[in-house]
Amino acid sequence: MDIPSLIVQLISGALGGNAAGSLSEKTNLGTVGNSIAGAIGGGVGGQILNALLGLGGTAATSGLDIGTIISGFLTGGFSGGVTALVIGLLKSRFAH
Repeated sequence: MDIPSLIVQLISGALGGNAAGSLSEKTNLGTVGNSIAGAIGGGVGGQILNALLGLGGTAATSGLDIGTIISGFLTGGFSGGVTALVIGLLKSRFAH
């Protein structure tokens, strides 16, 4: 696990979670909730996506370069947004 890549994924996951939460009032968990759900999803999901897509091996050997930052931002933001959306949908579904 590359710590700088993980930090990029956590930050981009929080941003992706807030973007996803702002799509609908039903899925919005609030700024803090979207950030937490997105960061968790960005960190975990980003690591899984990097492993599945084969992006992790190059990141560990090359350090923190622009490709690593971009791939971490994309995988973390995507998985953070999806996680926040799923949690928001579950919350709205079971809140009734």
